[in-house]
Amino acid sequence: MGEQEQAQPAVPIGAASEDRGDPTTQQMRTVGQRRREAERKLDLHLEEASHKGEPSATEGEDHSEG
Repeated sequence: MGEQEQAQPAVPIGAASEDRGDPTTQQMRTVGQRRREAERKLDLHLEEASHKGEPSATEGEDHSEG
């Protein structure tokens, strides 16, 4: 048993939670905010893509250059 304890590097107490992957409250808020922004952006892209095949109001107008 003594050999196993010596083989493992000493880890500070604060770093132990990082190794487990436990996010902090601020990290969770940041992830939630980014997710909401990404969902809004995706919704916009999906809406634009669904309207891409439809003729827009400006396409139907007569544009003469002269």
